[in-house]
Amino acid sequence: METNRTQEAFGKTKNSIKIYGMLSAVALATVIGVSGSGHTVNTFMWVRAVLLPVVAVLIYRMTVAASRGSRRAFERVRTLAVIMPVAIVGVDLIPGVCPLWYAVMQIVCMLPVVRAAFITRGAALRAAFPVSPSGARKSGAPRRTHPRQGNRLGE
Repeated sequence: METNRTQEAFGKTKNSIKIYGMLSAVALATVIGVSGSGHTVNTFMWVRAVLLPVVAVLIYRMTVAASRGSRRAFERVRTLAVIMPVAIVGVDLIPGVCPLWYAVMQIVCMLPVVRAAFITRGAALRAAFPVSPSGARKSGAPRRTHPRQGNRLGE
């Protein structure tokens, strides 16, 4: 876990998430400013604008845990980095959900998350959390089996 390539990749991932958090905070400030100037801001925009900076903090904490060796945190960051941009941009493109300026702002916010998705799928981090051909964890942790599969605990 302590190779230079691995820590460099985690450093880039953490920076990407920090940038995402800052852009999300700017999006929240923009929603506040637009609302304060008398323009319409719907409930969807308010909820999204408030939640995404909070999500950025949570993902950053998971990224830090992953950089310290947590496979579970790594898998979560890796998954969220792919799902979030697709879900957020996909919802924003539904006609009538939000104005075009807001959708564009959300796309810009997701660019660092897309970068994190590529980094977490790169060779350096794949090597840090290898999976054996059978799918078992290299950490030595046993795979859970279903009770009906005949393990001793489920018999």
